[in-house]
Amino acid sequence: MTQDMPTPDAPLRIGTRGSPLALAQAYETRRRLAAAFALEEAAFEIVVIKTTGDNRQLIEADKPLKELGGKGLFTKEIEENLLEGRIDIAVHSMKDMPVAQPDGLTLDCYLPREDVRDAFVSLNHGSLADLPAGTVVGTSSLRRRAQLKLRRPDLEVVEFRGNVQTRMKKLEDGLAGATFLAMAGLRRLGMADVARTAIDPDEMLPAVAQGAIGIERRDGDTRVRDMLAAIHDHDTGLRLAAERAFLAALDGSCQTPIAGLAELTGTSLRLRGEILRPDGSESFSDVDEGPVEDGGAIGEAMARRLLAQAGPGFFDWHD
Repeated sequence: MTQDMPTPDAPLRIGTRGSPLALAQAYETRRRLAAAFALEEAAFEIVVIKTTGDNRQLIEADKPLKELGGKGLFTKEIEENLLEGRIDIAVHSMKDMPVAQPDGLTLDCYLPREDVRDAFVSLNHGSLADLPAGTVVGTSSLRRRAQLKLRRPDLEVVEFRGNVQTRMKKLEDGLAGATFLAMAGLRRLGMADVARTAIDPDEMLPAVAQGAIGIERRDGDTRVRDMLAAIHDHDTGLRLAAERAFLAALDGSCQTPIAGLAELTGTSLRLRGEILRPDGSESFSDVDEGPVEDGGAIGEAMARRLLAQAGPGFFDWHD
């Protein structure tokens, strides 16, 4: 592959959103590729692509993502640039990714997974249990909203979007008494101290693929395929295969509150899954374990069991 290696004059172009967290993930990808092939970082170009979801008017509107277009808001323009050859790879937060890629694109490289837990963030309270009844909690996640209403129906939940800095400003302005962020994002930004507490998955199961970075490429691009293989984390791939199969079988989207987490112990994989009514009035959960190579089948079977328990219309909205 030496003759095909990128150079400062002909760099490998890494597509990303322009938020501080997205850039941190792109920089991590660049560092890992440069180290794997003993290349200068200048052999990789970071290309910032503005997505529909980055439109400031949409961000500030604080409308639910389900009303604005769902997960595709943060990926559509990046994937278009990848398909059209303007970039060579695209770096994504995996919890934002739809379960299917557009024709012509493949997602088969994952970096080592970060902390999967949710972070409880508040200026005045130490934990979720400390919140007085009636406290306003802000979140843009339907999963977190439903889990919160299930556990603390005495709290008021409002729509709350934007990057870490935007959400912290909203807390300072008194728009909410608490919010939730992903520990992975805070750690990647060097802001782990923003979290008052990290919430154990036994208390609040995280989003499918939370904490994982995925790198998308064009089908048939063998040079990029071989380069990405050098930085792919096999264990993360096995865990996400189970979680994303679970999500796909549930037809998961931004409009469905779903949580899932796969963990590895030797050659065994343990998957936990949860589905919730959007209003948090009811939930069903399951756990299963089996050989790591059966992760996809484990996820699909769990989804079928939970859907059978929940019955028709479980995810319907009743606003």
